[in-house]
Amino acid sequence: MANSLLTNSIITKKCLAQLKNKLSFTKNVNKEYSSEFAQKGAKVGNTINIRKPDRYEVTSGAALVIQDSVNRSIPLVLDQHKHVGMAFSEVDRTLSLDKFTELFIDPAVSAIANAVDAACLAAAYKKIYNCVGVPSATVYPSTLKGFTQAKAKIAMGGGNIDALTALVNPDVEASLVEGLKGLFQSSEQIKKQYEDGIMGYAAGSKFMMSQNMPMHTIGNTVGTPLTNYPSAYVAGSTTLATDGWTNDTTGVLKAGDVITIAGVYAVNPQTRQSTGALAQFVVQADVNSGASTGPANITLDRGMYASGKMQNVDALPADGAAIKTFGEVTSLKLIQHPQSLVFHKSAFALGCADFELPDAGVKASRAVDPESGLSLSMCSQCDIVNYRTIHRLDFLFGFETVYADMAARVVGQPA
Repeated sequence: MANSLLTNSIITKKCLAQLKNKLSFTKNVNKEYSSEFAQKGAKVGNTINIRKPDRYEVTSGAALVIQDSVNRSIPLVLDQHKHVGMAFSEVDRTLSLDKFTELFIDPAVSAIANAVDAACLAAAYKKIYNCVGVPSATVYPSTLKGFTQAKAKIAMGGGNIDALTALVNPDVEASLVEGLKGLFQSSEQIKKQYEDGIMGYAAGSKFMMSQNMPMHTIGNTVGTPLTNYPSAYVAGSTTLATDGWTNDTTGVLKAGDVITIAGVYAVNPQTRQSTGALAQFVVQADVNSGASTGPANITLDRGMYASGKMQNVDALPADGAAIKTFGEVTSLKLIQHPQSLVFHKSAFALGCADFELPDAGVKASRAVDPESGLSLSMCSQCDIVNYRTIHRLDFLFGFETVYADMAARVVGQPA
């Protein structure tokens, strides 16, 4: 009996199923916005705006105080296009689906899944300002202290702490497993936690390992950095004026560094009362210092408000306030360290779309998983020069940090 040929449709559906399983970080983020891209023939650059809830202040007394509504939204852009090109013969299509998956689908889909996770994680961590632990190139978290502190950071900022995920890199996973022997218990009921890199449940989080967790290298934080405001800081500005860095130094701060400003404390977003902890801000672009007094303008993830319904600090930066990076002035400069990410799925959004399929001279198919919001396409064409068939798998997506307050970074073992 002749073997049945594996069609493009069968192959594409199998690829999508494998992709769904192999994604690590992006498997656990919000993908509900994919349905808003549900249009035939989506293209790179398509955008939707994610509306964020407004914030209001409570007024005492009988007199009505009407507050204007502010339309806050974040664009989610389909600007990421990943693909894998491969060649297999018509004879290969006669293989069993399991064997074909082993030889072709698994390697191709693993490459796409890792590329997607790596791209999203690289973008995600540089938006997260909540940070705990002491960065180190050699001392990794070996207890749950940092992860419970990360959960507390999210809670103090008003974030959702239900069903958190903790994503760690392989070195941190090894350190945790060694330090917490016996904590992650296997049973028939929770065996799923051991599949696809999941370590277990602890400290209110589902632990997972990903080799795509990016390392971070701290800037060359030399000098005695201070805020520079002979005139007052303008509320809401995302640019922080500083001086006191060592003159003409490249990379005094790197994108992703977390800084604090003396005298500027975080507040609870509902009560507007100080949390007792200095507000943390994440640097959005590499910073170089200038000549003479070592001036440098720092681009922050968000502006500061000391009053009103957008209040997020108890006081605006004063002139000459000390600036620390990861809680230190210079002792952590240039350290490259692993980091972990604790987050609620609503912190991030992944949008996928049905790629526009060509219809001239190619065989094209598409597979869509409504549950996960993922969409994958496959195109095949004869290579008459080399007498073979070439194929490509394509994945179109966009990624954005929507609620940074629902995530926190564990950059090392807390002191």
